[in-house]
Amino acid sequence: MSTIARISLEEYDRMIAGGAFDVRRPDRIELIRGELRKMAPIGPEHANAVDFLTEWSVRSTPKKVRVRIQNPVGFPELKSAPEPDVAWVTRRFSHRRPQAAEIFLIIEVAQTTLAYDRGEKAKLYAKAGIRDYWIVNIPDRCVEVLRDPRRFRYQSLKTYVTGEAVQSLVIPEVSLDVAALFESIEDPDDSSSL
Repeated sequence: MSTIARISLEEYDRMIAGGAFDVRRPDRIELIRGELRKMAPIGPEHANAVDFLTEWSVRSTPKKVRVRIQNPVGFPELKSAPEPDVAWVTRRFSHRRPQAAEIFLIIEVAQTTLAYDRGEKAKLYAKAGIRDYWIVNIPDRCVEVLRDPRRFRYQSLKTYVTGEAVQSLVIPEVSLDVAALFESIEDPDDSSSL
């Protein structure tokens, strides 16, 4: 991800409110550690994975969970407003981005951004205290689950493959069938796996 500028979260919010970003140039950006970063474009497999995860999340989570898709969460102390592909958050926030204590799960779908999601993003989410961080690893057809954040690192990493299910840490009655996820990426018209 390339850096555009260094600013605080408050400055970023003022820029958004003031219309600083040109809507005619639809570059996707996010604020990471005070830096405006261009986000990678979304390809078909990435989009299909996010679509599947959206449907699965909305169908599977209890009413206390709000499912956010490619919308920012906020870590003011880290000067960051990342835009994860999927975030499960509490419904208790209103006129601001949900913050770490209000986040149940973050999922990033990685096709061309695997090193970034495993590195910079994992460090950011660990430092923020995100307890459950999943990376949908499209190239290797697996889901990497990072838990037990301490400082800038996750202490636990487990990889789930076809034939296994990933159980949510905070909402343990909810689990993701890895095979169904990757079947939906390969054949997005097959909704029988939902």
